[in-house]
Amino acid sequence: MRLSKIKLTSFISQVLQYCDTYRYSAVLLIILSVSNFAYAQDLEPRSYTNIPININFLATGYLHSEGGVSPSPGVLLKDAQLNINTAALAYVRSFELAGRSAKVDLALARSCFEGSAILNGERIEADNCGYNDPTLKLTWNFLGAPALEIEEFASWQQGVVVGTSLEVTAPIGSYNVDKLLNASANRWILRPGVGMSQKLGDWYYNVIASVRFYGDNNEYLGKGTLAQDPQYTLQAHLIYTIGPGHWISLNSNYFFGGETIKNGVNSDDNQDNSRFGITYSMAINPVNSIKLNYSTGVLTRFGNDFDSFGAFWMYRF
Repeated sequence: MRLSKIKLTSFISQVLQYCDTYRYSAVLLIILSVSNFAYAQDLEPRSYTNIPININFLATGYLHSEGGVSPSPGVLLKDAQLNINTAALAYVRSFELAGRSAKVDLALARSCFEGSAILNGERIEADNCGYNDPTLKLTWNFLGAPALEIEEFASWQQGVVVGTSLEVTAPIGSYNVDKLLNASANRWILRPGVGMSQKLGDWYYNVIASVRFYGDNNEYLGKGTLAQDPQYTLQAHLIYTIGPGHWISLNSNYFFGGETIKNGVNSDDNQDNSRFGITYSMAINPVNSIKLNYSTGVLTRFGNDFDSFGAFWMYRF
């Protein structure tokens, strides 16, 4: 049956013959929180590196992700699969803050996705398209990253750069309580972070630590409450510079925590997951570049285990 064409309440009445309300809530959490996979599993090479100030970047691209879901304990669910296609648009502005380089990022996206699973021998399916929750991120490199105009930057040599950031995700994307799949998580997310990078000849390395603090979704299943403990993420990147504006990176992360609480009941679904990926970037000319990336899950305790591929174009002005 196509769940996008019927009311959520009608579907619940058909499923309750298989499982109690709490367990079904856990099933829905897996499907309703599709947008969360991107938040938890991101890989960001070349973060916390110095860039010239007073320049702008516009980026657009496409991301395809597909894979399985490892459900929480006690959930009567097998062979859960999700496919997500996302079009993204981002704007970046660099500037000076207290004599050091800083930048602000605004990212917007729209996703179309579909999911299926087997619940006690019966296949359930859903699909939907919608706008993801936008994110705004401020990054400030407070050590080793002087604020330089593009002319000065050409002769500057990087050593160790240390920075901090704050990312805010606003719950203003597409969210419909009658849909099993939603692009919006319908809650605020704050993500402070700290990181460093160092250039050693043609090589860079990046290490990053961040934590996500989740607001509550007070429209969970229409009238319930979904809360979530903080989720912690560690990232490491090894980057090789092939030429000016031309580089390749090996990326990895590890994220843990983030247990969900549904209507006051803990779900015992703390994540303990990691991913590995590769990123390739090449400058076409002084103002245009392309970037390709691929990542896959290498350890998944609970949650999404995706293969993801992205292609992006960036324009500097």
